[in-house]
This record gives sequence, C-alpha cells and structure tokens, in this order.
Amino acid sequence: MDKENSSNSAPGNDPKRSVTLRDIARELGISHVTVSLALRNHPRISDVTKKRVKAKAEEMGYHPDPMLSALSHYRLTSKEKPQQAALAWINPLQHPEKLRQFEEFNLYWKGASAMAKRFGFHLEEFKTTEFTLERMNTIFKTRSIRGVLIAPLSWQTSPINWDAFPWKDYAGVRFGRSQEGPLLHFVMSAQVSNTMRAYEKALEKGYQRIGFVGSLASRRMFSAGYLRAQLDHTENILFPPLMVDIEQVDQNRILLAGWMKKYKPDAILTDNLLLISLLKELGYSIPGDVGLATMSMHDTTIDTGIDQNPEEIGRAAIRTLVSLLNEHHFGVPPIRNAMHVEGKWVDGSMLPSRL
Repeated sequence: MDKENSSNSAPGNDPKRSVTLRDIARELGISHVTVSLALRNHPRISDVTKKRVKAKAEEMGYHPDPMLSALSHYRLTSKEKPQQAALAWINPLQHPEKLRQFEEFNLYWKGASAMAKRFGFHLEEFKTTEFTLERMNTIFKTRSIRGVLIAPLSWQTSPINWDAFPWKDYAGVRFGRSQEGPLLHFVMSAQVSNTMRAYEKALEKGYQRIGFVGSLASRRMFSAGYLRAQLDHTENILFPPLMVDIEQVDQNRILLAGWMKKYKPDAILTDNLLLISLLKELGYSIPGDVGLATMSMHDTTIDTGIDQNPEEIGRAAIRTLVSLLNEHHFGVPPIRNAMHVEGKWVDGSMLPSRL
C-alpha cells in the first residue's frame, strides 16, 4: 500500500487507532462540536442530525475514551470546584410556599441542594404558579438546564398539563411513585420494608394486637408492609388496617371509633399525621391505652417510629439525575426505575416496652 492510500484509510478500519469525534465530523462534513452535542442529545441539535451522527458513530465503531470519562467523573465529583450550571426543582403545588413548610420535604430540598453543589451544580426552584411548563422550557434551554427534579405531588397540586413539556430534551427524576404526570425514574422511602421493621419493633416490645391506620392514597405503600408483616407472624392476632381519606376528619373520627371498639389494638402503626389528636378526642391515652408509632418522624408529634432519612432521599435523587445526564439518558424512560431509601427506627415514649 502506498503512503497516500495509507494516510487516507478509514480510522474505523484501523484496530490500532480509536475513532475520535473529529473523525466522525470529517466523514459527515460537520464540526466536531456538533458531533459532540449530537451524541449528548443536546436540544440545539436537530433530530435529523442526531440520527446521522449516531448512525455514523456506530458504523465507525466509536466509543467514548474511558480515560476522558474518568476525568469527567472526577471533575463532577470533586469537592473543590465552582458551581457551573443549574438543575431545576419544579414545585407543582397550588400554594408552593407550603411545600417546604413540611419538614420532610424541606429535608428533601436540603439533601438535594447539598448534593447538587458537590456535583458542581446549584439547585433552583421553579413554581408552576409562576411559570407554565412551556415558559420553563424556554428558560431552561436559554440557560442550558438539562436536569429536572419534580418535587412531591400531593392533593394540593395545581392543574398542570405535563404533556406540554418536551421531556425528550431533559433528564428527569421524581420524588415518590405518583402516576400523575410523566412516568420518570423516581426516588422514595422504602415504605414497605420500613413498616415491616416497625411491626417487628412493636413485637419485640411485647405488643400483640398491632393495628395500622393509613391513607387511602395509592402512592403510599405503608399498608402493604403492614400486611406483609402480618403474614410473617400469623401466630399474632390479625385484623385489617383502617384506611382513611386524610381530608375527611369528621368521618375519620367515626371510622376510628368503630375500628378501635371492634379490634381493640394495643399498638397502632400509622402514616396519618392527625391520628394522635383523633385518639385523644376519643378519650384514649397514649401510651396507656394504646402504643403509637409513626411511619415518618417529621411533621408529627408522635415521637416513636421511622425516620425515613429524607435528606438521603434528596441526595439519592440528585445522584440519579446526574447519572442520567452523564449517560445522556433523556426523556420518559421505557422502563421506569425506582430507588428506595431505607429508614431507621427511633425509640420514643409512645411505644414503651410491655415485657
């Protein structure tokens, strides 16, 4: 082979040489910057160009340089680097100021904000009461924001047309398993295993008639943990959980009174923030008549139960989001991934030992 032909051989056919972005750009007659952006699914690049670039990269056998990837990861995780870009926290509540009045959700923010900073980002809140999703999209693209967190959805969520947002251009993560809105990857507390742990703790303390009072909301899975725990301890007295609509306080009082009279629990596990006040209104003393443990220590006066580690949930959400950004995984995923963060048991005065 003469020298001229050797110099013009395709890099993809030379096993001794890795294909570079500039090689792909030369083949397509475009800039290497365009190639780089296309491979990262950047919204500035048209879908047609993205397909051309990805097809050519695959044809030529392009693979990212592992050393450069490692260097990029080091830069992302270094503690001593300046913040360079923003990640968006979308607050969907009708009264957005109420979100972080809940200590649980405020700790989500605290953990997420601190972890974002470690990765070189700052976390910025965008409220659906101030911006439409169409307007947010314009802002995000102007500021090169590619990562989005959706704060926890609740009964107080404002009406939102989630389909109006071009999710294909963004990496997104949600808090909680709600089916409302885009079915993105999500992070939440390990509600099933946390409740099973609480049930075991109550047994260890000598309780046998362990009941559960919880929310009807399908996004909550505490009752599933309670039912699973009962199956593991059939030698104990079993009875159904009381599931209520948290907003129907008067009805809940009536239902609770009947349930207490019929089943006579000696301990109750709950995710209902108002249960302690309802029990007292019905004349029950705690823990004299009934022991009590909450499935979330925050935003309640119940001092015994599960700390869901909400700061860690916030940190896990950012780690998941940054991983999606690094791997160029944008849009609503075909397979939804869930990350469950385990909580820890906290002893208190409301579920004392009866042994």
